[in-house]
Amino acid sequence: MKKPLAVGVDLGGTWLRVLALQDNGRVFRSLRAPAVPLAELPITVRSIWRRWRVSPRDVESLVLASRGIWTRRERGRLARRLSGLARSVQVISDVEAAYRGALGTQPGILLLAGTGSIALGRTANGQWVRRGGMGPLLGDEGSAFWIGREYLRAVTQGEDFAPAREILNSPNAVARIAALAPRVVKRAAKGTWNARAIVSAAQRHLADLVVELASTLRVKGPIRLSWAGSLMENSKFRAGVYRAARRSGLKVVPVLPSESPSHAAAHLALELAHKSTSRD
Repeated sequence: MKKPLAVGVDLGGTWLRVLALQDNGRVFRSLRAPAVPLAELPITVRSIWRRWRVSPRDVESLVLASRGIWTRRERGRLARRLSGLARSVQVISDVEAAYRGALGTQPGILLLAGTGSIALGRTANGQWVRRGGMGPLLGDEGSAFWIGREYLRAVTQGEDFAPAREILNSPNAVARIAALAPRVVKRAAKGTWNARAIVSAAQRHLADLVVELASTLRVKGPIRLSWAGSLMENSKFRAGVYRAARRSGLKVVPVLPSESPSHAAAHLALELAHKSTSRD
């Protein structure tokens, strides 16, 4: 069997996704496993290589799409830590991979709403512009974490604080609070008044991210808008975000994502690998 030429690694959420492609674009191997801390990623990838009987010399290009990475310095530092895993390594943010999977290289806006929330825009000349993505302590309005926190706040009354305190004191408090969001969205759809109010406010927050970003991009006419993240995968929730954006005067053209972030990372790796081999 031919060895993989290009590998995409997506570490953007609660899962680690790895997709290896042969030089003809066919899938060599794929894997989904619980996400690991960035510090453990080199060891984890090496163990995957051993399981797949792949040597770093077999991998021409590896592209990592990671959460918590944005600046050139952060990317470079992480790429150096992964340098022994492939002939060449490139690091991009998870939201950039999601954008590429949704909209390719075309201008538009990607709204990502899962545990956190961020809007990423791309201009006609390829410049990236973002709004949000500040994390649970400084932002993430409208996200699953924000919805879960607001719900906990609404249902925690008086001295009946024990259930919320147990969650807040847990080591994975952010993830556990965010995990409450699907329940809140479901209750909102059934008409529960406090859940409806929270979900409507979340949709307005997310729409505000898009409207603010569109203003910064100075888009004339309708703007192509795609999505990523667990919240935006819910069609009814997504429709509410669109309605809120349109009430603010923004004309949006919804675009169905064309592929997953892990596929986008793998295809970027394949593109870089082909450029590298063509120069040799």
